[in-house]
Amino acid sequence: MRFLNVVIFLLMCGSSTIYVNSQENYNDCNSALELCPNTTFQVNNIGANTTVCPNCEDDFNFCFVPNNSIWMTFTTNATGGDVQVDFSNLVFEINAGQDTELQATIIEALAPCDASTYTQLGNCVSNSGVNFSLTALGLAPSTLYYIVVGGDLSGAGITTAAECTFDVTVTGNGIDRPTPSVSVTPLDTIVCKGEVATFTADTINCPNNSEFRWYVDGVLVATTTESYFQSTELQDGAIVSVETDCYSQCPEIVSGTTNAVIVTSFPVDAGPDQTIQLGQSVILGGSTSATSYTWTPSFLVNNPTNLNPIANPTETTVFTLTATDGTCSFSDQATITVVTEISIPNTFSPNGDDQNDTWVIDGIDNYPNAFVVIYNRWGSEVFSSLGYSSSKSWNGTSNRGAELTEGVYFYVLELRDSEEQTFKGSITLIR
Repeated sequence: MRFLNVVIFLLMCGSSTIYVNSQENYNDCNSALELCPNTTFQVNNIGANTTVCPNCEDDFNFCFVPNNSIWMTFTTNATGGDVQVDFSNLVFEINAGQDTELQATIIEALAPCDASTYTQLGNCVSNSGVNFSLTALGLAPSTLYYIVVGGDLSGAGITTAAECTFDVTVTGNGIDRPTPSVSVTPLDTIVCKGEVATFTADTINCPNNSEFRWYVDGVLVATTTESYFQSTELQDGAIVSVETDCYSQCPEIVSGTTNAVIVTSFPVDAGPDQTIQLGQSVILGGSTSATSYTWTPSFLVNNPTNLNPIANPTETTVFTLTATDGTCSFSDQATITVVTEISIPNTFSPNGDDQNDTWVIDGIDNYPNAFVVIYNRWGSEVFSSLGYSSSKSWNGTSNRGAELTEGVYFYVLELRDSEEQTFKGSITLIR
């Protein structure tokens, strides 16, 4: 496939008056205005100039000599073919001695804006004061063409080239775009509530799209550069849609929509949290509409496939009920708190005879976060321990290691368990 540059030169003027203070940047061939198929652009050559030097952009003479030239471009599609450029709504500057006619032609350029490589194509308009068209047949595929517009400068009493504002539209099978489209495909036709749902956008005839805008039930929820979207928050019946812009010049917005998304769920309830004493058993209060379910940890229940098994935990345990309907699985949890009886002695004798030398609280090891504070009779703290245990039990000394005298002391014991149990009392220290 060959890639060429083609130039369309137009010089125009008409009747009526429009005042424009400065010329657009498409006065320069190298900044030519890109036109899109079947789209009307309003342009003007008011205040435009010409660049004439050997092989420069305006160094040509086909059916006219350029004056006040402006430039436009279009690119043929992948098959090429016929193209028509229509000029309408001509509004001319009206001044004494100023021309009111247009000139135009189509030129193929082997090198952009290099007049030595131009070849004139189609019809050439030398002086028209009304709507007109240029037609070029059998243009090459994927080829860049320029459009130049300028004013006529001829006739008795004419001293100034024509200037005007006009509309320009490019049509034809050589420039028509294939119709773009986008569709949305879900990864799964049925989505489990709370799980990741993935949707992919597939485009056809949609070049230059840089982002995808995703909507759920008409509300914009995400913009991605990748062609997929994921969500864990869809509700049953949700409508997912996407839109994107095709083509960088004169973008076309296309959109695609899914059918209502099927989001399936069913109730699973592990029952209430419960508290038991060590050695007791408890019936778990599970319920679900699913036909298949199981409890974990299974070794702590008498039948893990029973909705209401008997559990015998020896310590606080979280039991999980998991149910499935063959497509989706959901879980719920219940915490069984095991309360261990503790025994708090009211006397001990730290005299070094290895008999009752420390204040040992039976069962305290089941409460690793327990906190103990000991006060003397005047209310001053003499000992404290966070994480009180049989191995850290009080031996009758202060926090600084000083041996305390015999007498009555007072304690506050916080188990810091789920029930926030606190015990207070007195203890007699005997030497």
